[in-house]
Amino acid sequence: MLVQDVISAEAIGEATIEIGPLSIKKLGLPEAVQYLRSAVLSRSRLSIAICNAHTVMTALDDPDYLETLNRMTLLNDGVGMALASKYLHGESFPANLNGTDLIPHILAEIGTPLRIYLLGAKEEQVQLAKAHIEKTYPAHEVVGVRNGYFDVEDCAEVCAQVSAARPDLLLVAMGNPRQEKFIMENRAKLNATIAVGVGALFDFMSGNVVRAPKAVQAVGLEWLFRFLQEPRRLFQRYVVGIPRFFLAVRKLKRAQTS
Repeated sequence: MLVQDVISAEAIGEATIEIGPLSIKKLGLPEAVQYLRSAVLSRSRLSIAICNAHTVMTALDDPDYLETLNRMTLLNDGVGMALASKYLHGESFPANLNGTDLIPHILAEIGTPLRIYLLGAKEEQVQLAKAHIEKTYPAHEVVGVRNGYFDVEDCAEVCAQVSAARPDLLLVAMGNPRQEKFIMENRAKLNATIAVGVGALFDFMSGNVVRAPKAVQAVGLEWLFRFLQEPRRLFQRYVVGIPRFFLAVRKLKRAQTS
């Protein structure tokens, strides 16, 4: 069973879709679960970044962040990535693997008990996220929590705490680019099988941020719902960032056909 899981996941994980300089895994939801299950069972380390339009633009603006992402396993998030893939390659991603939906689905469907460490967000939110996981997914064990408000000089201590807990799944909720840079800069010191940057996941799990209604999610407008909740914080990301993203994709298309 273990060998079959590993071979299956490796075969599934080979296909990618290129969005500019980033190579994104082409996975459906069941395949993504299988991919992570394989890593857990075989103790193969994975470092995962979930990339949306904002992630891509940050990488294009920051060469160091681009280099960080290119050392990680990349998954797609959001309607912008789906539209970009369709425009550039004539095909969309099989599923929207945003962390807010993907991580709960993995916890429900992975089929093996996980040791989970939660790192990031404010203290109240991370504690409430812990309580949510323990209540909703009792097959798993939350082996540690730490808020994301620590200084650079505390980083070694934080890594030591994570490593001592030996998590199968480390969820890092610091926003990007900080969460991905933290994972890769400290990967050798993090004794975690899988490390994933999960953005605002703990805010949603804690109930601090409300999800868009299912109908709004279904038509790809969850970003607009979030913007209306926090217009000041998200103005740069959505009002400025979305047009910039599609202009960048258009430039990539021109380069592709020239």
